[in-house]
Amino acid sequence: MADAATRLTALADKLLGEPLPVRVRAWDGSEAGPPGAPVVVLRHRRALRRLLWKPGELGLARAWVAGELDIEGDLYLALDLLSGLIWERGGDPKDPVHPVRDPRLRAAARELLRLAGPLPPPAPPAEELRRRTGRLHTRRRDKQAVSHHYDVGNAFYELVLGPSMVYSCAYWERPDATLEEAQRDKLELICRKLGLKEGDRLLDVGCGWGSLALHAARHHGAHVVGITLSAEQAAYARKRIAEEGLADRIEIRVQDYRDVRDGPYDAVSSIGMAEHVGSVRYREYADDLYALLKDGGRLLNHQIARRPEGDEAAYHVDEFIDAYVFPDGELAPLGRTLSTLEDAGFEARDVEAIREHYGLTLRQWVRNLEAGWERAVRLTTPGRARVWRLYMAASALSFERNRIGVNQILAVKTPEGGGSGMGLRSRSWGSAP
Repeated sequence: MADAATRLTALADKLLGEPLPVRVRAWDGSEAGPPGAPVVVLRHRRALRRLLWKPGELGLARAWVAGELDIEGDLYLALDLLSGLIWERGGDPKDPVHPVRDPRLRAAARELLRLAGPLPPPAPPAEELRRRTGRLHTRRRDKQAVSHHYDVGNAFYELVLGPSMVYSCAYWERPDATLEEAQRDKLELICRKLGLKEGDRLLDVGCGWGSLALHAARHHGAHVVGITLSAEQAAYARKRIAEEGLADRIEIRVQDYRDVRDGPYDAVSSIGMAEHVGSVRYREYADDLYALLKDGGRLLNHQIARRPEGDEAAYHVDEFIDAYVFPDGELAPLGRTLSTLEDAGFEARDVEAIREHYGLTLRQWVRNLEAGWERAVRLTTPGRARVWRLYMAASALSFERNRIGVNQILAVKTPEGGGSGMGLRSRSWGSAP
């Protein structure tokens, strides 16, 4: 008799102390749980073994990437309903596993193990980055991390990001704007905040596929140096620049920010780059950007921020993101980023929180991926496409629920005399009269 789903939901109730908020369909075709709720589909007992071996998000992610676990119905609703089990009850992976002492819970755990089949589970999916060499945030290791994420194939990014080829939060002047309009408005906002004008030198750190460099050169007459650690990004950006006839205004380099020595620049943009730098390097990063600016030069730092921890020493990198998406990426609270920039000598002039904009952006990227699913699978692997769908949908919810945010910080290398070059009203973004 097919009853695995009924047994699973009953056992989960005992172990969690509350009913599962979703339906479950098991490998034997049985189904149980609240009617009308999204359905978590366990296609194979291996999925359960992975979840038991690594409770929380990493076990879920491995089963998801391997195609052993799926969700039918509203993906966002399912992740929202499960968030308390995945993120809030996952615990610190560094904590020891304490034995279950309640005999009823021990019996439930044994039954769950019998349902799952023999442990240990199979090896993690091939898409998981497990082997890393070198100390954290050295040049070599940072290049490995960037390559893992960005060298997936430019055609895949075209499918997900759309024609703008901008891989950071868009700026939605109105909710019915297209993604391309919102990304264009974000690029224009950055250029206005930086006060770019004809002939200015702009350093774009982490330049991606060249979209900001192109916008700054085309619409503001800037001369741009864009740097990236991704050879695929650089090749794509150079091709776009040549096709637009802007090779005399834009140079794209495969270069680490620590190796840029041709300042001073009038402005520096760091858009979605600082998350890769890491806490051990962030002051060095701020010092380097400060040194590369002329007096009165502006920095626009666009960066994801996490909520502060009660005990900052307890912060650990998200397991799924670290293993499958952004290896070695770290998020810092907004206050720490501001303090570090100020310690480096910058004067912070404006902070704009655009958290809700990222939820809108990510949902559009998910729609693009889902609409081109078969092609996305051909361009990468089924597992890689599934990584991106889960990561972007879960991230959208994280921004919408204020678990993380994103901010644009405008800072100035204000000279000793105090002349910042800013107007009396900062958000006019103009120069002082």
